[in-house]
Amino acid sequence: MRERNNFVKNMDWWLIGIYAILVNMGLLSIYAAVYSSDHPSIFDFSQRYGKQTLWIATSVILILAILIIDIKFFTSFAYVVYGAMLGLLIVVLIFGTEVAGSKSWIKFGNFALQPAEFAKFAANLALAKYLSNIQLNLKSPKQIARAALIIMAPAGLIFLQNDTGSALVYSAFILVLYREGFSGNFLVFGLLLVILFVLTLLVGKWAMLAVIALIALSLFLLMKKVRKNILVLLGILFLLGGFIFSIDYTFENVLQPHQKTRIEVLLGKKTDYHGAGYNVHQSLIAIGSGGPTGKGFLQGTQTKYNFVPEQSTDFIFCTVGEEWGFLGTSTVILLFLLLLVRIIIVSERQRSTFSRIYGYGVASILFFHVTINIAMTIGLAPVIGIPLPFFSYGGSSLWAFTILLFIFIKMDSHRMELL
Repeated sequence: MRERNNFVKNMDWWLIGIYAILVNMGLLSIYAAVYSSDHPSIFDFSQRYGKQTLWIATSVILILAILIIDIKFFTSFAYVVYGAMLGLLIVVLIFGTEVAGSKSWIKFGNFALQPAEFAKFAANLALAKYLSNIQLNLKSPKQIARAALIIMAPAGLIFLQNDTGSALVYSAFILVLYREGFSGNFLVFGLLLVILFVLTLLVGKWAMLAVIALIALSLFLLMKKVRKNILVLLGILFLLGGFIFSIDYTFENVLQPHQKTRIEVLLGKKTDYHGAGYNVHQSLIAIGSGGPTGKGFLQGTQTKYNFVPEQSTDFIFCTVGEEWGFLGTSTVILLFLLLLVRIIIVSERQRSTFSRIYGYGVASILFFHVTINIAMTIGLAPVIGIPLPFFSYGGSSLWAFTILLFIFIKMDSHRMELL
């Protein structure tokens, strides 16, 4: 009895409380987004809000199951869970059902499951298991390659499902590697490549090559150290040139037409309010019309008349903006910020390296989802179709994020143990 009381006492109730608030705010937002006067009950299972209440109820069952499972299960079976998820992703590629252009769903009658959502916590467990090896050296190319393989394997399979947004989420794990000793130079280098990517699309490959050549020539003329390392300078120029041409090739030959259009709309190279830019344009109208305090619950005209597609899923944040205004959106962002900060604080108090690494993985995944989803709805990021955690409609999404977070809460309740 004393052990059970200590377990309950050791759970981080701040994380649990923030989770509960976000889930309930999400349910109210879904209710507002798809409200029907013919089906006013929030427990009407023929409507999305009724189904979401069912997902929430089953999430509570998942939470209880996680809290009951022996803590050693997560370390002992990390690779097994990871392998099973990779197998499930392969099954989806072969037998999956295509929805909205992505072959990423497994259907069981009227019920559909998206394994890509669950693969995130599985990859996080496997990465934590590998990185918690006390002999790990992230300056070793072999160690880096193995860690990268753990991250890239599920991302690659998800990309083959034509679910680019979910595949990109795995890039967030670089923050975990950075915390565990990965050189910050790689983060800076990655940021520079992103900037180069954007500038190449804006000004064109030949203009970008000319700018880089001019910078290289200036460095060569002004710095003696550069003149002594002319071969290094030429090698960098060659690599940057290859990268620029690869951007142009990828954009023209790899990306699908709708993906190219979304990027062009985002960069201001094209205006398409009736096509690829329609969702974002309507989302901005909805958020802007909310003003300081919003129009009131169930009073949003953009929401009520279905002007914004996917408003209960990817664009749920604009419902918050229209009905709750700046005050509401600020509250939601603050809650997510508190959640992320709390996860990091709790991660740093772990005695077990495995638990700390897993905690940072949770924070990284949630940070990517929250940042990109909100940026997507206000036109600061391309529309890549990823949900807002605990808010967006969907059983797979809610279950996966719940499992991801509560495995960590379970670990933290045993924070004085070495897992």
